Amino acid sequence: RARDTQVGGVCGHPKGRHMKALWLLMLWLITLQASALQVTDDRGKVVTLAQPPQRVITLLPSLTEAVCELGACARLVGVDNYSNWPNQVRSLPHLGGLEDVSIEMIFALRPDVVLLPASSRALTRLEGLGVKVIALDTKTLEDVQRVLGKLGQALGVSDSARLWERLNTNIDAAAAALPARLRNTTVYFEVNSGPYAASESSFIGELLTRLGVTNIVPGALGPFPRLNPEMVVRADPQVIMVSDRNAQALKNRPGWDRIRAVRNGRVCMFTADQADVLARPGPRMAESVQLMVECLQGRLKGRAG
Repeated sequence: RARDTQVGGVCGHPKGRHMKALWLLMLWLITLQASALQVTDDRGKVVTLAQPPQRVITLLPSLTEAVCELGACARLVGVDNYSNWPNQVRSLPHLGGLEDVSIEMIFALRPDVVLLPASSRALTRLEGLGVKVIALDTKTLEDVQRVLGKLGQALGVSDSARLWERLNTNIDAAAAALPARLRNTTVYFEVNSGPYAASESSFIGELLTRLGVTNIVPGALGPFPRLNPEMVVRADPQVIMVSDRNAQALKNRPGWDRIRAVRNGRVCMFTADQADVLARPGPRMAESVQLMVECLQGRLKGRAG
């Protein structure tokens, strides 16, 4: 009987069967760990996904556009209220904005992951419900490159580096179209009627720098600072860039009629669609530069008031 135990091998013994089960469990855990995805988001939090997510929600238009450009648009099951490009996202459930996201709708959609800005009020509540969230912020071109890389990690796709390289090349090509005589033009770019401006340290400011023009708002004030309107009057920019929905506010500001851009009709008033392109740090930034070039060449202009 003792010989039978030895000859029959370890696996024939109850203890041997237990050891085999343990080895199989360990092998399964190692395989599972190898296939898991880990992303460190912009809070410094490590988010682990068992596998590439197939049900994705984005709560920021630039993240929506980046996911689609990375070839994962079909995985989106919901987006924020302002996501409108590419066209296929328009038919998805729209779940609210930064301040009024519908937690109930998100939870009902059973997402594998929610991609959102770190400033979103929904973040803590979603995590409290056990929903996986990855917080990502893009204020500079370096941020865009980094976020594209993290999205590639999270989605399990390998095209993020190539996408950034192609985007960077297209930005340079668009910037090269600006005639040399227009370089060093002084520019004020208003992002909201606070007035809030795009400074040199924002992605918009960095695109203006790539064009070779001079942004009157220094980067030391932060990416998108609120300004004293008198500062813009003193800086006297040659060109103002603003969305048409915010342009009306310019004429009511004391002293702004003395600014060269206003006097000479060099106020570019972008349509809502154009303003969306300009305001989103993502795959359409080369189009943003093209719009800026057209503005500086005088093909996109209007008068404030």
